[in-house]
Formats: sequence, structure tokens, C-alpha cells
Amino acid sequence: MTGRTPFAAALVLAMGLLMAGAGFAQSLPGPHNRPAPGNEAQATPPRDAGYRPQVNYQLECSGCHRVDGQGSRANDVPRMKDFVGHFLEVEGGREFLVRVPGVSQSSFTDAQLASLMNWMLTSHIAGDSTPDHFVPYTAEEVADLRATPLDEIDTTRDVLLQRMRDQQIAIRDGLADRP
Repeated sequence: MTGRTPFAAALVLAMGLLMAGAGFAQSLPGPHNRPAPGNEAQATPPRDAGYRPQVNYQLECSGCHRVDGQGSRANDVPRMKDFVGHFLEVEGGREFLVRVPGVSQSSFTDAQLASLMNWMLTSHIAGDSTPDHFVPYTAEEVADLRATPLDEIDTTRDVLLQRMRDQQIAIRDGLADRP
């Protein structure tokens, strides 16, 4: 008897198989790899695809703010659902919505971003929070605002939330009780 247990023998066999298979493994993409039939063309970036604002929201915003705009308290991402339009009711709020990094640094053109913001503020995302006197964003306005992205996001946001409280606007952003 050689002293090997059935477990040890199985382990040696498994290691041998893994090592033998490693010679056939490949990392994609390699110099000789070819796309599958039907996938030969490069993907079109969202900026160039001509998608509707709703699709652009799904591609650029919903990953953090979620499909329905609920945000994620666990990840410190504010809820937009039924709340985001209130930013338009306080001084500096309109500018803030475009200057936050996720918006100002998105891949979209100024016109696409203006359309996205306008859709979001008039859709189920903002709900009834958008004031009746809402003036749609223009590409020119977005270009001007994007030129100076925010550095002090939390500080600016806290000031805007206090302005809302001063106007008796209920803070329903999912983060109001954060430390």
C-alpha cells in the first residue's frame, strides 16, 4: 500500500486535469479571435445611437438611481422618484441638477442631455414634484452649466435641501436621515 487515501488520489487526478486543460484556455480577445457571426460590427455608443431619452436614462442613470428612480440608501444614491422636481423650486437647484458629476460628465451631447433632463422632470420619475412653471432645459443652457461641474456636491446639496425645508417642502430623497 502506498499510503494515499482515496481523497488524495482524487485531488491529484483533479489537479492533473486542471493543469492539462489550462493549456487550452484562452483569454479574449486574442489576436486570432473573431467575433461570432452577426457581431462583426463595433457596438454603437449610446451618444451616437439616437436613442430616446427614456433609453438614455436606462443606460446612464438607472444603474445608480434605479429604473424607477428610487435610488439606493445603502449606496448613498438619492431617490429622484416624486422628488427631483423640487430642486427647481429653490435658488441654485436647476443648475445643481445639471452640474452634478453623473450628469455633467455623461457621454451625451448637450442636446441629448437637455432632452433627458426634460423627460425625467416631466415623467413618472419626477411625478408631481416638478412645478407647473417648469421651463425645459435647452442645449445651450446645458452646455453652459456642464462647463463648471460641482466640486462640493454634498455641501451644495445640503444647502439646497435646507432651502426646500425653509419653503416647507418635504425632503423625500431617501437620504434625509443619513448621518
